[in-house]
Amino acid sequence: MQLTSFLKIDEDSDFSIYNLPFGIFSGPKITPRPGIAIGNNIVHLAALAKAGLLHDAGDLYMEELQSPVLNPLISLGPDVWKKMRTRVQNLFLDKNRKMWGAVRPDSVLVSMNDCRMHLPMAIGDYTDFYSSENHAANVGAMFRDPQNPLLPNWKHIPVGYHGRSSSIVVSGTNFPRPKGQIKPPTAEIPSFGASRQMDMELETGFIISEKTNLGSSIDVKDAEDYIFGMVLFNDWSARDIQSWEYVPLGPFLGKNFCSSMSPWIVTMDALKPFRVPMPKDQEPAILPYLQQKKRWTYDIQLEAEMVLHDGQRKVITRTNQKHLYWSMNQQLAHHTVNGCPMKVGDLLASGTISGPTPDSLGCLLEITKRGQNPIEFENGVTRTFMEDGDSMILRGYCEKEGMRVGFGEVKGTVLPAV
Repeated sequence: MQLTSFLKIDEDSDFSIYNLPFGIFSGPKITPRPGIAIGNNIVHLAALAKAGLLHDAGDLYMEELQSPVLNPLISLGPDVWKKMRTRVQNLFLDKNRKMWGAVRPDSVLVSMNDCRMHLPMAIGDYTDFYSSENHAANVGAMFRDPQNPLLPNWKHIPVGYHGRSSSIVVSGTNFPRPKGQIKPPTAEIPSFGASRQMDMELETGFIISEKTNLGSSIDVKDAEDYIFGMVLFNDWSARDIQSWEYVPLGPFLGKNFCSSMSPWIVTMDALKPFRVPMPKDQEPAILPYLQQKKRWTYDIQLEAEMVLHDGQRKVITRTNQKHLYWSMNQQLAHHTVNGCPMKVGDLLASGTISGPTPDSLGCLLEITKRGQNPIEFENGVTRTFMEDGDSMILRGYCEKEGMRVGFGEVKGTVLPAV
């Protein structure tokens, strides 16, 4: 159904009337608190509630609507935040102007240009998966056997690792180049220093909406009921540190120095029109607890743009969420099958999303073939990995039949090591 807002919203805006993602903003004389994005504005939910336009939210939920993180609001349950989003959507439809009564819509809107965005969640725990077969095969071919790039367990379990939530930052946060042990293939012993192979990883992630108890597990068919929404995510990687340390226990210092997340969380309701079947069957057959009658993913178009410190910029890849081998339901079911408890605000990320073609690879390690094929910019400038002052911008959106639902940008800049 075609929806029209009385607000002026650009056709290519990520934040259309169909989207209405949640985030945490602050502004002139406004402390950090929940808001909903629409066009170039943010709906100040607490102000909307005080005006009596969120039904009983002004009386019951004012504390949650003034919290500096979304966790308390999400903890109220889907009956609350789904109705809240639907109410905001109805209020801003052209046909419903009378719903405002004597209240002026601009009294509850704040321009994005006047606001600062914050990390939307207090993230208690963070897990990063390795769910793209193309990415896993490409990396396996570089570091192991090109004829058998996937490890024996990869098509049986959604492989993942527990990351460090304290180093997750909101888009726009810059970070120093990490330091650690590095051992080039030609060296006999490792040395200590700043990473010389700074990489990005183009990912999505999802936010847990409901607490579970120690010892309980989430059935694969019910998993999406535990997801509030999705984000864009950049799992920055120091490849030279990572390649030395990852055997035998996996990622550590090469990963936990910084990860960048979008400030806006796009709800599953907004993404539902863009749900598509996963593109290929899973062979060999997986165990029953991971089997889905219908495996769904989302048609989210993704891209990464590299911006050099001299201002040159280039889109270096375009890929899509639908290229993943393991679904979000399978990731969450596997994560909890051993009784691992979930908390509201936990973040589970997809891992690098790579497509099947050279122009759809999700990290510099793959794009440059471990530094062998540099990316060319103007005037002879090249990059294999990121230099100090370089930035990476990730974008993602869904679009069909006049509907556009986007995530905005995730940007980060590499600063000199300290």
